[in-house]
Parts: sequence; C-alpha cells; structure tokens
Amino acid sequence: MQKGILERIGKGIFKIGKNKAFVPELNAKTKSIYNQLQRELPYINFCIWNTDIINEFTLHHAYRHFTLVEVEKDIAEVVFLLLREKHKGVFFNPSAEIQENYVFTVPNPIIVRFLISEAPLQKSGDYTTVTLEKILVDLYCEKDLFNFYQGREIRIIFKAAYEKYTINMTKLLRYASRRGKRTEVESYINQIIGKKK
Repeated sequence: MQKGILERIGKGIFKIGKNKAFVPELNAKTKSIYNQLQRELPYINFCIWNTDIINEFTLHHAYRHFTLVEVEKDIAEVVFLLLREKHKGVFFNPSAEIQENYVFTVPNPIIVRFLISEAPLQKSGDYTTVTLEKILVDLYCEKDLFNFYQGREIRIIFKAAYEKYTINMTKLLRYASRRGKRTEVESYINQIIGKKK
C-alpha cells in the first residue's frame, strides 16, 4: 500500500492500483449556505452538497441542480426556517409530489432533510460534505429525488465512479445497511461493476 501497488477498498479487502479519493469541490452558493449555518448554529452536525458534483460521472449533464442540507432530525426544522429567511426556494423534506410540482420548478432549490446517522461524510477544505459512497447509495435509494439520474444514467454514474476513484465497499455497504438496502445495493453493484474479489 505504501508503494502504491495495492489500494484498500474495504476492511481487509485490497485491489491492485493506487488509491484515488473523491473530494468534491463545492460551488460558491453551497459554501455560502454552509458558512451561514456555521455562524448561526455553530454546534449542529450537518453536511452540504450540490448535485452539480454528479456531472463528473454523467453522460448527459443535468440541467437542474439543487443543494442538499442534511442535518440531524431534532434541529432540521430550525435550519429550514433559518435558511428560508435569507434564500428563495427552500424546502423541508419534500414528498415526491412536492418535488415534482414545486421543488423542480424553482431554479437551484435548497432541500433540507434528515441526516441518516453514521452517514459517510468527509471534509472538503473547511466544509463537511458527502463521500462518493454516500452519493452512490443515495442515488440508488432515492429514485424520486434523483429522478433525472435514473435508468441508463445511474449505471453510467456507478461505472464512472468505480473507474475514476477508490470506492470503499465496506463503508458503502454499511451506509446501505443504515438505509435498509444493503442486499439490493450490493446486488446492483455486482451486476454493473462485477463481483469484487
């Protein structure tokens, strides 16, 4: 591993190659929202990201993007109300119907939703954001929210992610378990990427 011949892809699991981590670059609006929350609610646990970071993996770039602010359940409504004071198009845990009729009609909406405990997060500079493992599982599990990344596009995203970066399967499957979808996600990955030895 130190010589870059092997990379770790899970607990006790390695493959030949050099480790390449995915660290998303957040856009200016996303950073601004993060800074606002850090200033006004400095002790909360949350992460932020914008769906524009998925473009790196897609064949067709989505024309609609949104910012996701994921926060612990007991403070989520406070975060929603705070963001709504300064921003337009802020939604709180919208249903599939609300997403279709309202969220996706607004340019660059902000969606506040619950952060699943033990979700895999990382730092991008000073900002707490998502890992690639979390993005992939969320894309698979939330077909309504990420509806323009489904079908053939999601297969392309998974393949591109595995080709470009090191994916920690242990981390990914642990998060899929937290979402109650471990078996489905593992089977889907094996179909697309092939069984990892």
